[in-house]
Amino acid sequence: MTAKAETISLIGAGLNGPLLALGLVKRGFNVEIYERRPDMRSVRISAGRSINLALSTRGIHALSEAGQWNEMRKIIIPMKGRMMHSVTSEITFQPYGKNEAEVIHSISRAELNIALMNAAEDQGVRIHFQQRCTGIDLKTGALQLRDERIGEERTIESRVVIGCDGSASAIRGEMLKLSRFNFSQQYLDYGYKELTIPAGPGGKHVLETHALHIWPRGNFMLIALPNVDGTFGCILFLPFEGADSFAQLATASAVIKLFQSRFPDAIPLMPDLADNFFANPTGAMVTVKCSPWHVDGRALLLGDAAHAIVPFFGQGINCGFEDCTCLLELLDQHGADWRRVFSEFEEARKVNTDAIADLAVENFVEMRDRVADPRFLFRKKVELALEAKYPQLFVPKYAMVTFHRIPYATALKRGQVQDRMLTELCDSVERMEDLDWSKADRLIRSQLTPLEMVS
Repeated sequence: MTAKAETISLIGAGLNGPLLALGLVKRGFNVEIYERRPDMRSVRISAGRSINLALSTRGIHALSEAGQWNEMRKIIIPMKGRMMHSVTSEITFQPYGKNEAEVIHSISRAELNIALMNAAEDQGVRIHFQQRCTGIDLKTGALQLRDERIGEERTIESRVVIGCDGSASAIRGEMLKLSRFNFSQQYLDYGYKELTIPAGPGGKHVLETHALHIWPRGNFMLIALPNVDGTFGCILFLPFEGADSFAQLATASAVIKLFQSRFPDAIPLMPDLADNFFANPTGAMVTVKCSPWHVDGRALLLGDAAHAIVPFFGQGINCGFEDCTCLLELLDQHGADWRRVFSEFEEARKVNTDAIADLAVENFVEMRDRVADPRFLFRKKVELALEAKYPQLFVPKYAMVTFHRIPYATALKRGQVQDRMLTELCDSVERMEDLDWSKADRLIRSQLTPLEMVS
């Protein structure tokens, strides 16, 4: 692609900004990134929504396209499945995929962010820290910035601005002032708290390393993801109000009591639980949907700025990185025809980001309520058996989302069809031996068409 030496301004140096910058620089553009926070490489700050992320096929593809995947392998831990911890401390394992190649990868948000910023700067991208975007003139693209260190205001002229500035996007805030701009946000009644399980002697993991650990408790849960330093990044999900809620955990003794009764095998692994609990804020989780994502080829929303989702399908990072993949592919097709690129980008992505937003909320209920249910586990076994017998026709919804780059909207629609099939096949049987395979064959061949696999 031959590009003019055009400068593109990105708002936000979180994960999507530096990754997108790498692709833009590769295509001949100059890139400036403006970030409201200090440089996390020199100042200890929170990395964002969660301390660990689940990286899967869509994100890996985007990192590979940027030439960064091999470098990231140094800071990931493959997770082969869910390790469920019961109230009585029994442990059961549920694999994610049909074989050991189908895994997801735990990665530190901060480590990934730092690696991407370093890579972007190595390619000539300039990142300006503590520069808060306070507005944008959507008629000209001129950015208003405030230097957070000294309070000085300035205006930057920019031909193209892309808002990678998260669910509280300043660029989207300006778009909200436009007529006929659609916007919705829906908060869960649940919050989250980041906690830590420290490494054991010699820096070893004190739980199974290659698993995502879940303590499902009906209407709330604890999860833990492994880090390369031997620690586990934990997230406690609780209602804000009511019984077993954050509102009830005002004292150290209340926190300890909750863990002793609900997570008995976790509490010996968390010697600083109470201090850890009160040192970290309680976060909220929101789904954001809006449209349009762009204004006249001058400004575009990308990632959480356009479509924030809750974290329960592990797709936030992967969905944002897939945004970058799609935008760069459209640039390769059309060159710097920004109006066309931005329009086709939204057309291609919005139906899919709406789908994964709905799937993420749905998966919260599955992780919280159903993963310990024997009937649910039986359905999962049937899913894998059907996939093995009909690999081009029946692919589990989780696999379509996580191990392939099948469009999210397709995964949602096919998943609904397959869920109805599973109900019809499983509700009257208790064992795999009793499954009606002729009925399964009839249902699958009549209701599903071969999938175009994109891995």
